[in-house]
Amino acid sequence: MGAEELKTREAELAGMFEQYYDKIARYAYVHIGDRMAAEDIAGEVFLKALEALPSYHERGLPMSAWLFRIAHNLVVDHLRQRERHGSAPLDEANLPLDASPAALAESRIEMARVKEAMQRLSPAQQEVVRLRFLAELSSKEVAAVMGKSDGAVREMQSAAIARLRQLLVE
Repeated sequence: MGAEELKTREAELAGMFEQYYDKIARYAYVHIGDRMAAEDIAGEVFLKALEALPSYHERGLPMSAWLFRIAHNLVVDHLRQRERHGSAPLDEANLPLDASPAALAESRIEMARVKEAMQRLSPAQQEVVRLRFLAELSSKEVAAVMGKSDGAVREMQSAAIARLRQLLVE
């Protein structure tokens, strides 16, 4: 990789930091349940990407897929180090601060129901839901991250939503 190409990629990575840092941090948080650790992982994703940038080869996938693959690997490493597996609770930071205690309790109960229902999805469906709705990636980006076709991701998403709807109605 030439110096000009490296500078172009560095600029692209800097722009991606602005666009994807929060999404990667949310993705990590959903898996590990520790906001500070998730932010550390998000920062580490970009450090690792910067270090590996000279050897990065585009393989028809967007750079965002590469970043989420790095994030996934760091999350797995973090979970192994903690010797704790499974997903973290859904983010309660989105609860309204001015809500009544009854409304807060209701929201927490609903989040617990959604978490329980999510655990009954297949691992692939859980990952699709996390990437699509929590990391806010497009179905094409999710497909690139997961190494699946866009159509397969849309089918998994549709099946996951239908299953969640069914589980939450029960």
